[in-house]
Amino acid sequence: MSDLETEAERFVKHLQTVKNLSPHTIRAYATDIADFLAFLGEETLYDPREVNYKIIRRYMARLDRRGLARASTTRKLAALRAFFTFLVRKGLMDADPTLGLSNLHRDKRLPKFLRTEQIEALMERPDPKTPIGTRDRAILEVLYATGMRVSELVGMDVKDVDIPGGEIRVLGKRSKERITLIGRPAQEALHAYLTSGREKLLSKNKDAEASAVFLNKNGGRLTARSIHRILDKYFAEVSEEMKISPHVLRHTFATHMLENGADLRSVQELLGHSSISTTQIYTHVTREHLKQVYDRAHPRAHGE
Repeated sequence: MSDLETEAERFVKHLQTVKNLSPHTIRAYATDIADFLAFLGEETLYDPREVNYKIIRRYMARLDRRGLARASTTRKLAALRAFFTFLVRKGLMDADPTLGLSNLHRDKRLPKFLRTEQIEALMERPDPKTPIGTRDRAILEVLYATGMRVSELVGMDVKDVDIPGGEIRVLGKRSKERITLIGRPAQEALHAYLTSGREKLLSKNKDAEASAVFLNKNGGRLTARSIHRILDKYFAEVSEEMKISPHVLRHTFATHMLENGADLRSVQELLGHSSISTTQIYTHVTREHLKQVYDRAHPRAHGE
């Protein structure tokens, strides 16, 4: 094992024990660094001090040739910067070789969102006569009502839900807690599920985790992967898009809130964004939507 591979293992352990990062983020960093080390192996470079700016540029050029999305390339660069900072602090490198790189601009593709009529159609897809259908309706309503992440949804426990108060306590990224709000449709869907559908699912497994809100058909806590499959199924029934991200309801929540007059700071708080710059992407979405409406509706939009 090379010096860099040894240090990469130590870095991942450092992330697990010192940094308050999610398991998903740690896995992504480990994968990104392993990809970079494989590239260095092809270049026959094994000493941290041999890695310089030119090597990083060659690696970034390779990523570009592979056709990676800009967001993926940016994430890989962030992983490398964290790794090199770790090595510099240990005295194994003199400086971070990525410092000469300008920050990559994020991909200019805007988040996709569903139209109001698509949301209404989506909510009608689950069968309310079955425990699974009752559960799925509650999942869809909660995701759209709150804009929460799928990872936050699967982490919800019954004690986190206050249906009469219209509130759900959410544990977000870096274990940051926040309160999200739900309106009448989500309250009713959750009530129907918790008082009927969930009890039937829970009865399938005497050892089931009784604290989880959303359960699978065997009575265990739903995973993020399972939620993705559920969303894919219903999205396919209401949208002509070949593939819709599981985050589309989060994007839709933010877009619809801003379109209907919500201020940016409030949306930031509800989404759990640490920086308002992350929330600002949705102002571009709503602006683009307004341009499309204008182009379709205004008689002189095209100067004819």
